[in-house]
Amino acid sequence: MKEIQKLVDEAIEEINLAKNSTTLNNIRVKYLGKKGLVTSLMKKLKELPQEERPKFGALVNDAKNTIQAKINDKFQEISALEKMQKYEKLAVDISLPGARKDIGHLHILSQVQKELEDIFISMGFEVVEGPEVEDTWHNFDALNTPDWHPARDVQDSFYFTEEKLLRTHTSPVQVRTMLKRKPPLAIVSPGRVYRRDYDSTHLPMFTQMEVLYIDQNVTIKHLKFTLEEMAKRIFGENSKVRLRPSFFPFTEPSYEIDVWFGDTWLEILGAGMVDPNVFKNVGYDPTKWSGFAFGLGLERVAMVKYGIKDIRDFIRNDIKFLENY
Repeated sequence: MKEIQKLVDEAIEEINLAKNSTTLNNIRVKYLGKKGLVTSLMKKLKELPQEERPKFGALVNDAKNTIQAKINDKFQEISALEKMQKYEKLAVDISLPGARKDIGHLHILSQVQKELEDIFISMGFEVVEGPEVEDTWHNFDALNTPDWHPARDVQDSFYFTEEKLLRTHTSPVQVRTMLKRKPPLAIVSPGRVYRRDYDSTHLPMFTQMEVLYIDQNVTIKHLKFTLEEMAKRIFGENSKVRLRPSFFPFTEPSYEIDVWFGDTWLEILGAGMVDPNVFKNVGYDPTKWSGFAFGLGLERVAMVKYGIKDIRDFIRNDIKFLENY
């Protein structure tokens, strides 16, 4: 009896000192497990006389029940304490400032595109879009670009089949618009285009914006005015434009357009009067209608405006570069 009482007292003392559920479970195993101290007392039954066994068994059961009850009480106490500690860790001081989050912004090319769109919309133009996967008729034939033209070579364009390719310019959008509508027309067509180029000034995928204006009696004066207005509003009031004769299959006459920016002339786009053959291909009467068209790369505009030297910076996803704009 003294041995049993001593075991119970020791167990209760350990239970009272337990600080967490893990320690308490170890105490339970120590005393009440299959090989525990209380459980092992039952092995002594066979050493006792027959008449003493019932009384001894009852004492061991009482000890077991006493220790188990004490463990249960302590478990409730520890569980409540651990739950409170968990809540305290999760607690938020609402008087403290919240976590700071960086605010995103438009990519520099999206900013330039939006700026140009706003300029042309204010001049009466409409923004139109079209598919990036085109057929050769819309991309080349309708635009007076014959089979022998270098742009149609497989080394210069991305073909899926002989008749399907990634568009090399946004001019097919103009063709599709002219086929659906009757003049007069004033549209701008921005979007991604694809060509087999990759170096510090060329990308295999870049962003282009083309402008088309069709009406009666449209002349080069209208083209030059529109170019000058665009240049002044995107590069500054001191900007000037210069037209140099050139060749494009879909315009006649054609020009390379230079812009005076800072202290030098910079070539930024091509332009010209719409070729009569293009009008015939879309069902317009070239004796009644005339118009101008020009196209510019948004990357080129951004490079000139912000002094960016390498066109590949636009696609490198360098956060330091992007944060500058």
